[in-house]
Amino acid sequence: MELAHSLLLNEEALAQITEAKRPVFIFEWLRFLDKVLVAANKTDVKEKQKKLVEQLTGLISSSPGPPTRKLLAKNLAALYSIGDTFTVFQTLDKCNDIIKSKDDTAAYLPTKLAAVACVGAFYEKMGRMLGSSFPETVNNLLKSLKSAESQGRSEILMSLQKVLNGLGGAAASCHRDIYKNARSLLTDRSMAVRCAVAKCLLELQNEAVFMWTAELENVATLCFKALENSNYGVRVAVSKLLGTVMATALIPKQATGTIMRQNVKRATLEEVLELMATGFLRGGSGFLKSGGEMLKVGGSVNREVRVGVTQAYVVFVTTLGGQWLERNFATFLSHVLDLVSHPRATQTHVEAVYSRRCVSFILRATVGSLLGEKAQIAAAKEICQAIGKQMKAVEAVVNDANSENKSGAADVAASQHVMVCALQELGSLVQSLNATASPLIQEPSIGLLETVTSVLLHPSMAARLAAAWCLRCVAVALPFQLTPFLDRCAERLNNLKTSPEAVSGYSFAMAALLGGVHQCPLGIPHAKGKMVVSIAEDLLRTAAQNSRLSLQRTQAGWLLLGALMTLGPSVVRYHLPKMLLLWRNVFPRSLKELEAEKARGDSFTWQVTLEGRAGALCAMRSFVAHCPELLTEDVIRKLMTPIECAMTMMSIPSVIKAHGAHLKASAAMVRLRLYDILALLPPKTYEGSFNALLRELVAEFTLTDNSANTTTSLLRSLCHYDDSVLLGSWLQETDHKSIEDQLQPNSASGSGALEHDPSSIYLRIPAGEAVPGPLPLGVSVIDASVALFGVVFPHVSYKHRLQMLDHFAECVKQAKGVRQQAVQLNIFTAVLSALKGLAENKSTLGPEEVRKSALTLVMGALDNPNPILRCAAGEALGRMAQVVGEASFIARMAQYSFDKLKSARDVVSRTGHSLALGCLHRYVGGIGSGQHLKTSVSILLALAQDGTSPEVQTWSLHSLALIVDSSGPMYRGYVEPTLSLVLTLLLTVPPSHTEVHQCLGRCLGAIITTVGPELQGNGATISTIRSSCLVGCAITQDHSDSLVQAAAISCLQQLHMFAPRHVNLSSLVPSLCVSIQCIPFVREAFSKVSGIAVYAHSRHQGVNITETGLEGVLFGMLDRETDRKLCSDIHDTLGHMLSSLAVENLSHWLMLCKDVLAASSGFVTFSWKDEESEKKDEMDDDTMFTTLGEEDKSKPSVAPRWATRVFAADCLCRVIMLCENANKAHFDLALARSARLKNPKNDFLVLRLSDLIRMAFMAATDHSNQLRMAGLQALEDIIKKFASVPEPEFPGHVILEQYQANVGAALRPAFSQDTPSDITAKACQVCSAWIGSGVVSDLNDLRRVHNLLVSSLDKVQAGKGSSSQLYRESATTMEKLAVLKAWAEVYVVAMKIKKEAETKPKCVSKSTEEDEDDFGTVDELPPDSLITLVQPELPALSRLWLAALKDYALLTLPAEFATQLPPDGGAFYTPETIDTARLHYRNSWAPILHAVALWLNSTGFNVSESTEETAAAMPNSQKRATSIMLNQTPGTPPTTKSLPEINKDRMHLILGVSIQFLCSPRPEEPVEHVTSCLQALHTLLDPPCARIHIAEDQLLGVELLSVLHRLLLTWDPPSVQLLVTGVVQQIVRAAQDYLQEKRNALNDNEEKENPLALGEGGESGGLVPGKSLVFAAMELLMFILVRHMPHLSSKVSDSPSHIAAKSHLSEESARLVAATVNILSDLPSLCSPAGCMTILPTILFLITRVLKETAVKSADNQVPPPVTAALQGIKTIVTLPTVRTDETQKQWTGLIRSTLASILEDSQPAFKPVLDEVSILTAITLFLWSASTEIIGVQSLQNGCMNRFRSALNSSDPWVQAKCYQLLLSVFQHTNRALSTPYIHSLAPIMVEKLKAVERSRPNNNLELLAVQEGIKVLETLVALGEEQNRVQLLALLVPTLISYLLNENAFASASAASKDLHEFALQNLMHIGPLYPHAFKTVMGAAPELKTRLETAVRASQASKAKAAARQPPPTVHSTPTIKLKTSFF
Repeated sequence: MELAHSLLLNEEALAQITEAKRPVFIFEWLRFLDKVLVAANKTDVKEKQKKLVEQLTGLISSSPGPPTRKLLAKNLAALYSIGDTFTVFQTLDKCNDIIKSKDDTAAYLPTKLAAVACVGAFYEKMGRMLGSSFPETVNNLLKSLKSAESQGRSEILMSLQKVLNGLGGAAASCHRDIYKNARSLLTDRSMAVRCAVAKCLLELQNEAVFMWTAELENVATLCFKALENSNYGVRVAVSKLLGTVMATALIPKQATGTIMRQNVKRATLEEVLELMATGFLRGGSGFLKSGGEMLKVGGSVNREVRVGVTQAYVVFVTTLGGQWLERNFATFLSHVLDLVSHPRATQTHVEAVYSRRCVSFILRATVGSLLGEKAQIAAAKEICQAIGKQMKAVEAVVNDANSENKSGAADVAASQHVMVCALQELGSLVQSLNATASPLIQEPSIGLLETVTSVLLHPSMAARLAAAWCLRCVAVALPFQLTPFLDRCAERLNNLKTSPEAVSGYSFAMAALLGGVHQCPLGIPHAKGKMVVSIAEDLLRTAAQNSRLSLQRTQAGWLLLGALMTLGPSVVRYHLPKMLLLWRNVFPRSLKELEAEKARGDSFTWQVTLEGRAGALCAMRSFVAHCPELLTEDVIRKLMTPIECAMTMMSIPSVIKAHGAHLKASAAMVRLRLYDILALLPPKTYEGSFNALLRELVAEFTLTDNSANTTTSLLRSLCHYDDSVLLGSWLQETDHKSIEDQLQPNSASGSGALEHDPSSIYLRIPAGEAVPGPLPLGVSVIDASVALFGVVFPHVSYKHRLQMLDHFAECVKQAKGVRQQAVQLNIFTAVLSALKGLAENKSTLGPEEVRKSALTLVMGALDNPNPILRCAAGEALGRMAQVVGEASFIARMAQYSFDKLKSARDVVSRTGHSLALGCLHRYVGGIGSGQHLKTSVSILLALAQDGTSPEVQTWSLHSLALIVDSSGPMYRGYVEPTLSLVLTLLLTVPPSHTEVHQCLGRCLGAIITTVGPELQGNGATISTIRSSCLVGCAITQDHSDSLVQAAAISCLQQLHMFAPRHVNLSSLVPSLCVSIQCIPFVREAFSKVSGIAVYAHSRHQGVNITETGLEGVLFGMLDRETDRKLCSDIHDTLGHMLSSLAVENLSHWLMLCKDVLAASSGFVTFSWKDEESEKKDEMDDDTMFTTLGEEDKSKPSVAPRWATRVFAADCLCRVIMLCENANKAHFDLALARSARLKNPKNDFLVLRLSDLIRMAFMAATDHSNQLRMAGLQALEDIIKKFASVPEPEFPGHVILEQYQANVGAALRPAFSQDTPSDITAKACQVCSAWIGSGVVSDLNDLRRVHNLLVSSLDKVQAGKGSSSQLYRESATTMEKLAVLKAWAEVYVVAMKIKKEAETKPKCVSKSTEEDEDDFGTVDELPPDSLITLVQPELPALSRLWLAALKDYALLTLPAEFATQLPPDGGAFYTPETIDTARLHYRNSWAPILHAVALWLNSTGFNVSESTEETAAAMPNSQKRATSIMLNQTPGTPPTTKSLPEINKDRMHLILGVSIQFLCSPRPEEPVEHVTSCLQALHTLLDPPCARIHIAEDQLLGVELLSVLHRLLLTWDPPSVQLLVTGVVQQIVRAAQDYLQEKRNALNDNEEKENPLALGEGGESGGLVPGKSLVFAAMELLMFILVRHMPHLSSKVSDSPSHIAAKSHLSEESARLVAATVNILSDLPSLCSPAGCMTILPTILFLITRVLKETAVKSADNQVPPPVTAALQGIKTIVTLPTVRTDETQKQWTGLIRSTLASILEDSQPAFKPVLDEVSILTAITLFLWSASTEIIGVQSLQNGCMNRFRSALNSSDPWVQAKCYQLLLSVFQHTNRALSTPYIHSLAPIMVEKLKAVERSRPNNNLELLAVQEGIKVLETLVALGEEQNRVQLLALLVPTLISYLLNENAFASASAASKDLHEFALQNLMHIGPLYPHAFKTVMGAAPELKTRLETAVRASQASKAKAAARQPPPTVHSTPTIKLKTSFF
């Protein structure tokens, strides 16, 4: 293939390859040329032009295939337009000669077509340059048009279209000729030709004025004729032509000058609409027949014409644009509604339904997508008026009933259809407007509600149902209207009980509203359920009283009960017993009663009875479907009584015979309801009635008692979705689905209407439908019977299965003609349904004879002429193979098809059996059917080459695709032949056979998947396969059919996934953008595209379609598209793009979101201080619209709708989240500014903060509730992310401070009275985030937001407010809990600030001097600012918090304790809404718990709840709650509990809630809940009384510890672990305090018992796991230690996976380890001496190991926290008072010795050079200090210790020396002389040597100086310790040393600072020593006169300098504290 990539065709290469591959090679070269010509250098092209032209024109006559000729023509034209045009006329003549040629053979055809294509391309590209030659060319083409066959005709027409396009107005002379010739072809028998003519004429009408003036009527008639017997493609093309011509006739596009000259009269709107109406109402056989014939309302309208004209209406309006529609909507609406009221449109009921569908489609497609929100509201007003007008007319007729005017009755009948269309559109409009529709409801002048409710009294049921549906839409859009609507309907129903219409209409409305409740998250008050039940009961009770109303009342009663069931189990639970009773009473109790019943009654009573039973069964079905939780065994048993009775009276032919056929419908309704409910119940429950039931089902769908040939509508859905290509039912995917359904053969699809089944008004709407449309009763019953048959069949015995299958065969034989088709369709659907049921139940079909019978049935249908039957038979065969699952059976079936295919020649059996092979493979999979693979593939490949029949090609290729798909890797061997066939077909099959091309695309995709990742390889075969796939993709991508393009895109996506380097997607995005925007683009492709588009877009940023890029196009589509699936795909795509591109192009995406949000309707702009952004905005808007292109000026795009704005707000939140993960600079103004300076292209979120806030503000203050929600969410995100960003220009302030007004303004509206609870709840969340973020420090500024919370707190305290009546009670729960949660969060933050303020003052006082200038003024607020806001509310808050916690505790009880819940609910929830309330509690309990703990801690548990006070402070509704809260029954007088009891209850409550939660926090719980809970526990255990509580009951502590241990296992974050250690410490301390108290008490009482023996371990020392607190604590602590220092555990360190390298602990880990060690060292104090001996070895081991691991030398000599903790721990343990008992002494001694030994052993200097000697020395000193001599005085230990000290003294590091001196000092000073003496003897001499040596090397820095000073201090101490007689010797060591430090005057001046300090130090000391020991001092001085002189000189010098600088420095006292202390004082 690479050889094909050259500018000239590589002819040698071409000659070398095989014949078969040449077309591919040529195509590849043309593709390359196509890309290269545009980019190539002009001179290069001109050089080679001659040769190129030769090669290209040579190709014309090489009979190229369709894609090749298209490319060839394109290249030739491009070549001439780039290079020289000299030879163009020669080439043109050559082409014309070929066209003229008389050769009509099939072989010459491709050459002719290529020539035609070239001519078209020349004119399109060069147009008027070829000017003079065009008449000849056109004539030539028109001549050959007459004689050409269909392919030639369509190609010629396409060329003509291009000629017209290229020449424009210049070709005027030929226009009439072309028109005349083309006109006749509009009714050509080839559909492709019709499409081509339509496109050609569409091009023509741009210039040919006569088409839309003089010829307008004829064009219309022609179009109507063309629509007769058309297919979908023709309808799209012709309707486009018709619509455009009509629009042009109304508003011509051309300059008016030409029109004035030709002096034509323009058509008026009425004329144009009238013309279109004729098509809609009369069909194609228009005006040519005489008028008389027309008036007989005889022949029906041709449906295809009607559907086509419907599409034309939409094209007409779309072409004229949204503004035109706005201006002329009234006219258009009345015209469209007149269409439905015309008697021709509504001849039969089904026709009427079809016409209504069409009109609804016209309205939805125009009003729904062309108008913006404001215009839609205006349109809704118009529709309201139209409805009102109609209703007035109807009322006039109804009231005027006596004058018997027939026409009036007809008018009423016609008006119902108008009503249905108008009301459905109104409903859809309001629903799409959602909350923005509120002005419609609130403006009394419109009176929408009055108008709609007035229709509820319309005499026709269809109109009443439509009105009810419209009300449901309004209520779902505006949920606050739901409850008032229900009340109003109930009231009217009561007032108008006597009018049958009112009973029916208002019950419809109530049922519809109840059905809409599930779409309103806030629901309706619980009491409404009771109201509905009482109304329904009343209706059913009074039904028998008045025969005029009995039918309506019965229906209404049951309808309401059915609707009630949709409210779900929480409501139905209360009414179930009553319901069961009602159901039982509707049916006779026994067979005897049933027989008696049959004997009596007239037709009317029977009708009422049957309606009642159907209603009851319908309510049951609704119950079973919506309340599965209530279906217990017992309830099912009770339900079965009436159901079994209904089964026995299923068929009542005798009654129908006796009372007339009009009962048939009611009887069928009963059967339908029965089948529906049985299909939902488990078949086991009605096993006994199988036989009777099956008889009835089979009779139903084999049409035994039914003379009509009704067919089921389920067959399509039971066939495999992929097979739609065979049936042409892929229309399901297009925009026109709702009207195209009417044209589907033999299923009633498209004829759905509400009046067929009123119960659908309250059911959930099936996905993808706007309005529920149940099918007509006859079809529904058959559908239900087929579905039930599938459910029951798997449970039937084999014998019966055989009987039924044989019966089916018999039925098919008996029937004839059309009836046979119908029966066969139904039977096949049933069989498929049964096989599907078997497969789902994993059961088998049965023994041989059953299989045989089934096989004959199926095989017989494989040759049926009806394609859908063949399809079903193939599917059934595959399913059978799946269910039987035996290789021999499969082999038999495959063989049968093989034989058939080898011999058969007719299309039918070839298609049927080829599909059979595909289905076998599909259901058995590659492994099961492997042995037949070769035969199947070879046969199908042969069939696919059958060029005579596209149908055979389609079916065989489809099967091939199925086989490739299911065989997987086993197919690898057949890839090459299959691929080459696919390519050959792609290059030769005419594009008009779109189905073949679709299947080729599927095959290609399947092949790519089979080869899979191999495609990346570089071998020769793989490269060939890969390039073939790419060529295949290129051909399919170029196809005109959108489904084929979709297949191509999906292939490209696969290729890109497997071999990304070889696929260049950059060209795909622009083409996608074009195709996304054109309407019939099939939706399915879109979702596939999203991934690729994003990828390509991110790689090739150069691709820019419009100013706003692909994302802009997509955002725009969201406003135009009404298809939900498509919109969700667009959301996904934008989501992908956002995550891959947003961070780089931040400003672009933010601007996009901002533009969308700013379009908010009626948005009040605030004056923002940000001028530069204003300028940016202005500029942006201009640039945005200039790029839309000229043609769009007439129809500006729709302003973004609310749903798009919500999506934009969500995008905003996502952008913030993405930035958070990207770069810190996004949240740091200083960083961002500096980065911006380096590169101005850099963009950071923090620089766009004003935009972010502005967007969030716009969203939060919108009309639409969803948008407000999204806006508040965005605001909360912004506050949380930016709260701590400082403002660099004003230190101490944060950047968000300047926006406080905006935040306040955004929050205020959410607290207004009429705001829904969920928004208020969200706003509370934002409030607490804002107050708690600490952004605003000034109390007065905070007050604004704080007042909002205060007002809502008042609402909580006020009990049930006014808002609670609109929504379900749990909405109030949500709101109240949100308020309490917000307060709790604020309180937690306030206490934190207060605590920090309390610990701060000490350090503040120090820093005032230095920091005054820049820091003093910031903190003007008192440190407890926030707490002052919360304090006044605390008494009320604490009470409410405790109540909420109590509720939560009760609600989290497991189900088996449900009986313990208070019967009338808790403080904030009602028992009925318990399930929804749980969720709200789950969201808010954690902060409340923390707040309660803080409050209890701060009040020290001293507040009791005096019930009288609380009762006085609360209204009644909450008295109940309080009394429950205090565990009393509401009637008894309150018993006041003592404070300790109350506190105990509170403790139990908080601990219970915490433990319950921490036991198993769900993984999706936010980590904040866990931390809040732990902090609450920590706080709670602060006050002593709480500690007593947990220590008294030791098991409680153990339980808590084990729960915390579990928590650690599942939650990793260090923050959680730190909190856990905090709680453990609290528990241990509590236990310590308690034990200490007990011991003290014992000491006080009597001396007999040893108080020390108390504690865990007792006398024996054993600890019981599970009961022992110490054991539990050790487990947990050990776990933390091992988690952070894995080498502590021998298990871990011995395991092979363990890596020995010791990592440096992170700061958090270090803190954790330190905390753990601290607690560990506290544990022994909880044990008795024996217990201590049990645990100490472990604890000491851990502590010493931690010390050794963490004591590492650091650069700044910092002591890490674990070391400090370990040292502290050693001290605590060594000084334990409890241990020194006689029994344990020996063991204890051993322990301490080994500990010291192990420390010494590990710190051998050679062993670990980086060891921090100081810490180890400190540890040794601790032992020396704390333990007695007899323990440590052992020689070996002593030597070890001395060696350590010695090496430290000799250390080169002055810091170690200094520390060593300090520690020695403490050792020497030890009170026990026996211990210190050996050390003095051994170490003092070394010290003296070291200090003497200083004279020679004086200190150079402070550290060295410090070491010397510390050393001297030790010497001084030794002097002081020595006895009097030894003083002189000691001083003789000290004094000379000190004097040697003094400098003479000359040296002093030049000495270093440290040296001078040393001099001063020595002098001071000498001055001090002299007076202390005068005698000894004199002795020493006398002995050495030279010392004396040095000293004197120094003293003199010092005094002289002192006099100069008067006391420059206070003299250092000898006992000055050492400058560097250890962090913790251990001594």
